[in-house]
Amino acid sequence: MIEWSDFGSGARPVPQPVATPLIWAGAFSGALLLVAVLNTTVGMDRPHLALLALSLLAAVLGLCARFTAAPGTAVLCWLFLNGFAIAPLGTLTWTVSRDALWLACLLGAALLGTTLARVVDARAAYRRVSGGWED
Repeated sequence: MIEWSDFGSGARPVPQPVATPLIWAGAFSGALLLVAVLNTTVGMDRPHLALLALSLLAAVLGLCARFTAAPGTAVLCWLFLNGFAIAPLGTLTWTVSRDALWLACLLGAALLGTTLARVVDARAAYRRVSGGWED
């Protein structure tokens, strides 16, 4: 027996991601908070720890974001990493090899989080529509 379902009745097969400006606001405030906490607890002499923490933040924000939010999220996190997690504080610098790698790590983390969320959402939507996996 075939059952037809109407998706126009309000049911959404895939949840909508959070608006990009909200993700960027989360990246701004989250990066500010993370860098401030790391600077007071472990000091500024460990930028790799700050990079790891900000990459995790970017990945978590990516879980509820659109793909178009990833570059802005990475740049906002990098601005706080470069400006406040390494000396001199409040000064943006550009060291090509280091900063390009940091930006790539942050962008990769944001894209990884977004990709993971889209795959999980697609699997859940497929299960709701088809009634489960068919082998």
